[in-house]
Amino acid sequence: MFRHTGIKRTYSHNVKLASLLGIAAGFVNAAGFLAFSVLTTNVTGHAALFAERIALEDWKTARVVALWMFLFLAGAFISSLIVSRIGRNRQYSYVIPILIEMIILSGVAFGGYRYDHSLVSKELFAGSLLFAMGLQNSLVSMISGSVVRTTHLTGTFTDLGIELAQVIQRNGLDKTALKSRIKLRTIIIFFFMSGALAGAYLFRFFSFRAFFLPVAILFCALMYDIFRIRVKRYYRKLQNPFKKH
Repeated sequence: MFRHTGIKRTYSHNVKLASLLGIAAGFVNAAGFLAFSVLTTNVTGHAALFAERIALEDWKTARVVALWMFLFLAGAFISSLIVSRIGRNRQYSYVIPILIEMIILSGVAFGGYRYDHSLVSKELFAGSLLFAMGLQNSLVSMISGSVVRTTHLTGTFTDLGIELAQVIQRNGLDKTALKSRIKLRTIIIFFFMSGALAGAYLFRFFSFRAFFLPVAILFCALMYDIFRIRVKRYYRKLQNPFKKH
Protein backbone atom coordinates (compact mmCIF):
# COMPACT_ATOMS: atom_id res chain seq x y z
CA MET A 1 0.00 0.00 0.00
CA PHE A 2 2.77 2.47 0.95
CA ARG A 3 5.96 0.86 -0.26
CA HIS A 4 4.96 0.22 -3.89
CA THR A 5 5.68 3.02 -6.36
CA GLY A 6 5.92 3.43 -10.13
CA ILE A 7 5.19 0.37 -12.25
CA LYS A 8 5.02 -1.83 -9.13
CA ARG A 9 1.97 0.04 -7.91
CA THR A 10 -1.44 -1.47 -8.64
CA TYR A 11 -5.01 -0.22 -8.60
CA SER A 12 -5.60 -2.22 -5.42
CA HIS A 13 -2.78 -0.39 -3.65
CA ASN A 14 -4.35 2.98 -4.51
CA VAL A 15 -7.79 1.84 -3.32
CA LYS A 16 -6.39 0.78 0.07
CA LEU A 17 -4.43 4.01 0.37
CA ALA A 18 -7.46 6.15 -0.54
CA SER A 19 -9.73 4.27 1.86
CA LEU A 20 -7.66 4.35 5.04
CA LEU A 21 -6.01 7.74 4.70
CA GLY A 22 -9.18 9.27 3.27
CA ILE A 23 -11.04 8.33 6.46
CA ALA A 24 -8.26 9.81 8.59
CA ALA A 25 -8.22 13.09 6.65
CA GLY A 26 -12.01 13.40 6.63
CA PHE A 27 -12.06 12.84 10.37
CA VAL A 28 -9.46 15.53 11.01
CA ASN A 29 -11.28 17.90 8.66
CA ALA A 30 -14.57 17.69 10.60
CA ALA A 31 -13.24 17.25 14.14
CA GLY A 32 -10.60 19.95 13.62
CA PHE A 33 -13.25 22.42 12.46
CA LEU A 34 -15.55 21.63 15.39
CA ALA A 35 -12.67 21.88 17.83
CA PHE A 36 -10.97 25.04 16.63
CA SER A 37 -13.34 26.59 14.03
CA VAL A 38 -10.53 26.29 11.50
CA LEU A 39 -10.23 24.23 8.31
CA THR A 40 -7.29 21.96 9.02
CA THR A 41 -6.87 19.77 5.92
CA ASN A 42 -6.36 22.31 3.12
CA VAL A 43 -5.41 25.96 2.57
CA THR A 44 -7.95 27.05 -0.07
CA GLY A 45 -10.27 28.72 2.42
CA HIS A 46 -7.34 30.29 4.24
CA ALA A 47 -6.30 32.14 1.10
CA ALA A 48 -9.66 33.97 1.06
CA LEU A 49 -9.49 34.62 4.80
CA PHE A 50 -5.95 35.96 4.47
CA ALA A 51 -7.03 38.37 1.72
CA GLU A 52 -10.03 39.52 3.79
CA ARG A 53 -7.89 40.19 6.88
CA ILE A 54 -5.39 42.16 4.78
CA ALA A 55 -8.21 44.23 3.27
CA LEU A 56 -9.57 44.97 6.77
CA GLU A 57 -6.03 45.74 8.01
CA ASP A 58 -6.32 43.03 10.65
CA TRP A 59 -2.61 42.32 10.57
CA LYS A 60 -2.55 40.07 13.63
CA THR A 61 -5.04 37.57 12.22
CA ALA A 62 -3.49 37.84 8.76
CA ARG A 63 -0.14 36.75 10.21
CA VAL A 64 -1.77 33.75 11.88
CA VAL A 65 -3.47 32.67 8.66
CA ALA A 66 -0.22 33.09 6.76
CA LEU A 67 1.46 30.91 9.39
CA TRP A 68 -1.18 28.20 8.88
CA MET A 69 -0.61 28.18 5.12
CA PHE A 70 3.13 28.04 5.67
CA LEU A 71 2.79 25.10 8.07
CA PHE A 72 0.82 23.10 5.51
CA LEU A 73 3.57 23.86 2.98
CA ALA A 74 6.25 22.94 5.51
CA GLY A 75 4.57 19.59 6.19
CA ALA A 76 4.46 18.80 2.48
CA PHE A 77 8.10 19.85 2.06
CA ILE A 78 9.39 17.80 4.98
CA SER A 79 7.42 14.72 3.97
CA SER A 80 8.78 14.92 0.43
CA LEU A 81 12.32 15.42 1.73
CA ILE A 82 12.08 12.43 4.04
CA VAL A 83 10.70 10.08 1.39
CA SER A 84 13.00 11.12 -1.47
CA ARG A 85 16.25 12.08 0.26
CA ILE A 86 16.58 11.20 3.93
CA GLY A 87 15.20 7.66 4.03
CA ARG A 88 18.20 5.32 3.78
CA ASN A 89 15.95 2.34 3.26
CA ARG A 90 13.42 3.71 0.78
CA GLN A 91 11.12 0.79 1.44
CA TYR A 92 10.51 2.10 4.95
CA SER A 93 11.00 5.86 4.46
CA TYR A 94 7.22 6.41 4.48
CA VAL A 95 7.12 5.33 8.13
CA ILE A 96 8.65 8.60 9.38
CA PRO A 97 5.99 11.01 8.03
CA ILE A 98 3.21 8.74 9.29
CA LEU A 99 4.79 8.51 12.75
CA ILE A 100 5.09 12.31 12.88
CA GLU A 101 1.44 12.63 11.92
CA MET A 102 0.43 10.11 14.59
CA ILE A 103 2.42 12.03 17.24
CA ILE A 104 0.74 15.32 16.27
CA LEU A 105 -2.77 13.83 16.35
CA SER A 106 -2.01 12.14 19.68
CA GLY A 107 -0.81 15.48 21.04
CA VAL A 108 -4.12 17.08 20.06
CA ALA A 109 -6.02 14.17 21.62
CA PHE A 110 -4.09 14.48 24.89
CA GLY A 111 -3.76 18.26 25.11
CA GLY A 112 -6.68 19.64 23.15
CA TYR A 113 -8.77 20.14 26.27
CA ARG A 114 -6.36 22.94 27.20
CA TYR A 115 -7.60 24.92 24.21
CA ASP A 116 -8.98 28.15 25.70
CA HIS A 117 -10.05 29.95 22.49
CA SER A 118 -7.10 32.31 22.67
CA LEU A 119 -5.25 33.17 19.49
CA VAL A 120 -2.06 31.48 20.69
CA SER A 121 -3.84 28.18 21.39
CA LYS A 122 -5.54 28.29 18.02
CA GLU A 123 -2.19 28.91 16.33
CA LEU A 124 -0.68 25.91 18.10
CA PHE A 125 -3.41 23.31 17.64
CA ALA A 126 -4.81 24.29 14.25
CA GLY A 127 -1.31 24.87 12.89
CA SER A 128 -0.14 21.45 14.05
CA LEU A 129 -3.08 19.77 12.29
CA LEU A 130 -2.38 21.68 9.07
CA PHE A 131 1.25 20.58 9.27
CA ALA A 132 0.14 16.96 9.74
CA MET A 133 -2.21 17.13 6.77
CA GLY A 134 0.55 18.67 4.66
CA LEU A 135 2.69 15.66 5.57
CA GLN A 136 -0.06 13.23 4.60
CA ASN A 137 -1.04 14.98 1.37
CA SER A 138 2.54 15.06 0.11
CA LEU A 139 3.21 11.46 1.15
CA VAL A 140 0.09 10.09 -0.54
CA SER A 141 0.69 12.13 -3.68
CA MET A 142 4.31 10.93 -4.01
CA ILE A 143 3.50 7.29 -3.33
CA SER A 144 0.57 7.13 -5.75
CA GLY A 145 2.15 9.27 -8.47
CA SER A 146 -0.40 12.07 -7.86
CA VAL A 147 -3.27 9.66 -8.53
CA VAL A 148 -4.60 9.78 -4.96
CA ARG A 149 -5.08 12.89 -2.82
CA THR A 150 -6.80 12.44 0.52
CA THR A 151 -6.85 15.74 2.42
CA HIS A 152 -9.34 17.67 0.26
CA LEU A 153 -11.99 16.95 -2.37
CA THR A 154 -11.82 19.92 -4.76
CA GLY A 155 -9.50 18.27 -7.27
CA THR A 156 -11.21 14.91 -6.82
CA PHE A 157 -14.65 16.29 -7.68
CA THR A 158 -13.16 18.12 -10.67
CA ASP A 159 -11.49 14.97 -11.99
CA LEU A 160 -14.66 12.96 -11.39
CA GLY A 161 -16.75 15.46 -13.34
CA ILE A 162 -14.32 15.36 -16.28
CA GLU A 163 -14.22 11.57 -16.32
CA LEU A 164 -18.00 11.21 -16.06
CA ALA A 165 -18.29 13.44 -19.12
CA GLN A 166 -15.69 11.35 -20.96
CA VAL A 167 -17.33 8.02 -20.19
CA ILE A 168 -20.55 8.98 -21.99
CA GLN A 169 -18.71 10.15 -25.10
CA ARG A 170 -18.65 7.75 -28.04
CA ASN A 171 -15.01 7.73 -29.01
CA GLY A 172 -11.92 5.57 -28.78
CA LEU A 173 -11.27 6.14 -25.08
CA ASP A 174 -10.33 3.15 -22.95
CA LYS A 175 -13.63 2.87 -21.09
CA THR A 176 -12.34 0.18 -18.71
CA ALA A 177 -9.47 2.35 -17.45
CA LEU A 178 -11.77 5.35 -17.29
CA LYS A 179 -14.33 3.49 -15.19
CA SER A 180 -11.55 2.36 -12.86
CA ARG A 181 -10.50 5.97 -12.32
CA ILE A 182 -14.12 6.97 -11.69
CA LYS A 183 -14.42 4.18 -9.13
CA LEU A 184 -11.25 5.36 -7.38
CA ARG A 185 -12.50 8.99 -7.23
CA THR A 186 -15.80 7.75 -5.82
CA ILE A 187 -13.98 5.70 -3.18
CA ILE A 188 -11.90 8.73 -2.12
CA ILE A 189 -15.03 10.88 -1.78
CA PHE A 190 -16.98 8.19 0.05
CA PHE A 191 -14.30 7.46 2.64
CA PHE A 192 -13.43 11.13 3.16
CA MET A 193 -17.11 11.89 3.81
CA SER A 194 -17.40 8.83 6.06
CA GLY A 195 -14.42 10.03 8.06
CA ALA A 196 -15.92 13.53 8.29
CA LEU A 197 -19.22 12.14 9.59
CA ALA A 198 -17.39 10.00 12.12
CA GLY A 199 -15.32 12.99 13.20
CA ALA A 200 -18.39 15.17 13.68
CA TYR A 201 -20.30 12.58 15.69
CA LEU A 202 -17.43 11.27 17.80
CA PHE A 203 -16.13 14.73 18.66
CA ARG A 204 -19.57 15.60 20.07
CA PHE A 205 -19.42 12.63 22.46
CA PHE A 206 -15.72 12.19 23.18
CA SER A 207 -14.32 15.68 22.60
CA PHE A 208 -10.58 15.70 21.86
CA ARG A 209 -10.17 12.02 22.72
CA ALA A 210 -11.89 11.32 19.39
CA PHE A 211 -8.60 12.17 17.66
CA PHE A 212 -7.29 8.81 18.81
CA LEU A 213 -9.38 7.19 16.05
CA PRO A 214 -7.31 8.55 13.11
CA VAL A 215 -4.20 7.65 15.12
CA ALA A 216 -5.46 4.07 15.34
CA ILE A 217 -6.25 4.01 11.62
CA LEU A 218 -2.76 5.22 10.71
CA PHE A 219 -1.21 2.70 13.09
CA CYS A 220 -3.19 -0.18 11.56
CA ALA A 221 -2.24 0.93 8.04
CA LEU A 222 1.41 1.07 9.03
CA MET A 223 1.39 -2.32 10.72
CA TYR A 224 -0.46 -3.88 7.80
CA ASP A 225 2.19 -2.73 5.36
CA ILE A 226 5.21 -3.61 7.52
CA PHE A 227 3.78 -7.01 8.47
CA ARG A 228 3.19 -7.91 4.81
CA ILE A 229 6.81 -7.01 3.99
CA ARG A 230 8.12 -9.27 6.74
CA VAL A 231 5.82 -12.15 5.79
CA LYS A 232 6.96 -11.99 2.15
CA ARG A 233 10.62 -11.96 3.21
CA TYR A 234 9.99 -14.95 5.47
CA TYR A 235 8.47 -16.98 2.62
CA ARG A 236 11.32 -16.02 0.31
CA LYS A 237 13.77 -17.41 2.86
CA LEU A 238 11.77 -20.63 3.10
CA GLN A 239 11.79 -20.98 -0.69
CA ASN A 240 15.50 -20.16 -0.95
CA PRO A 241 17.07 -21.43 2.29
CA PHE A 242 20.63 -21.36 0.94
CA LYS A 243 20.43 -17.89 -0.63
CA LYS A 244 22.26 -15.11 1.20
CA HIS A 245 20.14 -12.05 2.09
